[in-house]
Amino acid sequence: MTIKQESVFIKLAESQTLHLRRISKTDAKGPAVFFMHGAVENGKIFYTHSNKGLAPFLAEHGYVCYVADLRGRGESKPAISKHAKYGQTEAILEDIPAFLDKIKQLEGEPARYWVAHSWGGVLMNSVFARFPELIDDVKACGYFGSKRSLYNHHPSKYIQGNLIWYGLAPLVARKHGFVPAKKLKWGSDDETRKSHYQSMQWAKRKPWVDTDDDFDYANALADKALPPIMHVAGVKDKALCQPIDIEKFMEESGIGKQTMTIYGRKFGHKVDYDHINMLTHPQARFDQFVDLLNWFETHA
Repeated sequence: MTIKQESVFIKLAESQTLHLRRISKTDAKGPAVFFMHGAVENGKIFYTHSNKGLAPFLAEHGYVCYVADLRGRGESKPAISKHAKYGQTEAILEDIPAFLDKIKQLEGEPARYWVAHSWGGVLMNSVFARFPELIDDVKACGYFGSKRSLYNHHPSKYIQGNLIWYGLAPLVARKHGFVPAKKLKWGSDDETRKSHYQSMQWAKRKPWVDTDDDFDYANALADKALPPIMHVAGVKDKALCQPIDIEKFMEESGIGKQTMTIYGRKFGHKVDYDHINMLTHPQARFDQFVDLLNWFETHA
């Protein structure tokens, strides 16, 4: 079995190029899966060049995987700098639609399955709110550690959320013109000042309303049945996404079918998973990866 990787580039604007990583078996004809990373990271959370990770795992089972890098992240160019004025509104209205259009162009049909990590799930549901016509294109979703607002009260949440994200990050963004999260070891990629500001507002339990045009995402989704969503929680994900945080996100994400499973040894799994290793640990393929595969097949 040969897993092939190749890069697909999308000219978004005169000075912006988006990157998609296509991962599949040679001559695979299976349905396409669209992957969306979270804040201060890029698409590498889903794969390595040596074919480790969730995207290569699904590719082994016949899926054609497309892993996105939002503008400025990963292999999208140019990298984030003080000159980057875009934020999550642009990701929702421009970047993600451009990725989906390219996948449809290459595969001849839409991406039938969507997968997100962390804030990527918020972006995906925001896209469903803005473009409800996409809902019928998607058969099922899998969200790993995705929440909108932080409701948990773990001490580490007050360090990573309140102290760093709400306190220090705005100061750093003001000084540098962006959040150099990679240099500060706050994440695997940087964040624009606007994107940080917008995500910070939503993470603070403020209304799910766009700061650019006041679009009310929660209201738009209130009566919508989104594709079936499998939520993955990790027992060691104490600061960034506890079950209470996921439950609150589920409550404001429409009336469709949603389920949550917590992954850890006390629940019969091989590892006590955290926010990152729920996607990067070698044992994940025997726990949440195979469960996601079954979820997709159940909703095929």
